Amino acid sequence: MNSPTPRRQVFRLSREQRVAEIMSAAREVFREKGYEDAPLSDIAERAKVVEGSIYRYFENKRDLLVKVIEDWYEGMLADYDLQLAGIRGTRNRLRFMIWRHLSTIHEEPALCNLMFQHLRTGGDYSHTAVHELNREYTRRTLDIIKEGIEAGELREDVPLRLVRDMIYGCTEHRTWAYLRGEGDFDPDATADMIVDLVLSGLERRKPQQPATPDLAERLERAVARLETMTGSAAP
Repeated sequence: MNSPTPRRQVFRLSREQRVAEIMSAAREVFREKGYEDAPLSDIAERAKVVEGSIYRYFENKRDLLVKVIEDWYEGMLADYDLQLAGIRGTRNRLRFMIWRHLSTIHEEPALCNLMFQHLRTGGDYSHTAVHELNREYTRRTLDIIKEGIEAGELREDVPLRLVRDMIYGCTEHRTWAYLRGEGDFDPDATADMIVDLVLSGLERRKPQQPATPDLAERLERAVARLETMTGSAAP
């Protein structure tokens, strides 16, 4: 009597594994082709699934993009928290956050463009998890400023929102040409310049110590050095 032919085992990926593979493929395709020119068929082919399978896990291409950026942000925040735990001092911690932000733009210009040009400009942005993650991202920088204020190192009369806008507006403005594919910038040198500029305006001065006459000159020098390092005048 012939023995029955053994049934071939079929291994199915879990939902989490399948989603992770699709998102990994999507991140690669979005990096290479941008958002508009990235067809779901290419993402499906790279993830080794049929295109229709993507709709089992994501509503549409934009939903997939949101999830890819959300996953990216979560990874960055976890990395920031891990590294910040070993850094002491207001200046050092602030410098790390600014440098890491600049380095991320330098290393991932395609993903940053997707965030700035497609997600953040969308009418649904404030309702996405990415919006809250971005708030957490900037909140870590403001927490460092708060720590400096509580330690008596920094002034407390400057609104934190203004400090946030000063830091992130400056970094975004100075990297915009790079994101357009025009020129380059040095994350280390740029971070040093921005930290100098921000802390020059936030440092607390002792009552008996009058404001030094060279403060304006120091600020002007910091701005001039920043422009030299990152591409001269504003557009």
